[in-house]
Amino acid sequence: MMEQIGIDRLTGIIAFARAASLGSYSAAARALSVSPSAISKSVQRLEAHLGITLFTRTTRSLTLTPEGRDLHERALRLLREAEEIEQAAFAARAEPAGLIKVTAPLPVGVHLIAPVLPAFRTRFPKVAVDLRLSDKYIDIVEEGIDVAIRVGEPGDSRLIARKLAPNRICAFAAPSYLERRGTPLRPEDLSGHDCVNFRYQSSGQALRWPFRMGDRVLEIVPPATIVVDNSDAVATVVVAGGGVGITPTYIAAPFLKRGELVPVLKDFAIDRFDIIAFWPESRRGNPNVKAFVAFLTEMCPSPTPWDLVFAEANPAPIASSSGTV
Repeated sequence: MMEQIGIDRLTGIIAFARAASLGSYSAAARALSVSPSAISKSVQRLEAHLGITLFTRTTRSLTLTPEGRDLHERALRLLREAEEIEQAAFAARAEPAGLIKVTAPLPVGVHLIAPVLPAFRTRFPKVAVDLRLSDKYIDIVEEGIDVAIRVGEPGDSRLIARKLAPNRICAFAAPSYLERRGTPLRPEDLSGHDCVNFRYQSSGQALRWPFRMGDRVLEIVPPATIVVDNSDAVATVVVAGGGVGITPTYIAAPFLKRGELVPVLKDFAIDRFDIIAFWPESRRGNPNVKAFVAFLTEMCPSPTPWDLVFAEANPAPIASSSGTV
């Protein structure tokens, strides 16, 4: 008679499959909401039971052994079938309930997603939200994410997409800075100003500032006196009078309302990609996903509230470099 597989062994297979796909115990632990030590112990117990070594371990990485590679393929098939069973059960349930895992870049999550979560839960009180914020690209299918909010196209045929809002960006400055240094009238004038630039954490590269020039887009990297790797920090430095910085309108809008920032080179502002919701094909019928995406779409009318603030904001006064208007 065939021995029945136990819960501990299934747990070990899940832990092994996630660690193998994501390349580390830490990443697998984040995906499964457990500790890295729990992943490590589960894999060790699985190896002891099977009598084989699944990983070649170093202090920095995990590498599958030949036996591990074979088991990984089989484990992934098992997880895909389990996921199909789970999603079929979810789809049969009409009312949204249970946990939904959502991921977003840090600024989008902080400014656009987190503020509306209480309203979402008021409407759907049986749904709990696990919001994970990171500027690092992740494979949402491998990590079991239900909905991802990203800027730009996914490039992944396994995902369904819905546009939420344009990602409109513009240059801004504090009125006090412009009084001292004057107002740039064209993008090339930025070479004579203090500029605050953004650096991508993932690549270490500086942001190229895009400007609409007739029917073409001009991209420049102005000489920066301050460089930071967080979008909110760019706005904070600029509000403090640190120079001219470029940031999305959803971050700038509260500062525009209070008069702490004014648009610079507003006529050259551009929509840079779109803010889009993505979810795996396997979640197509999931009522939590359908409810959450529909709610976000409702929260992002056209035009968005933050772009209305931007549209109504007075552009920077035209001033010479000596500060005279």
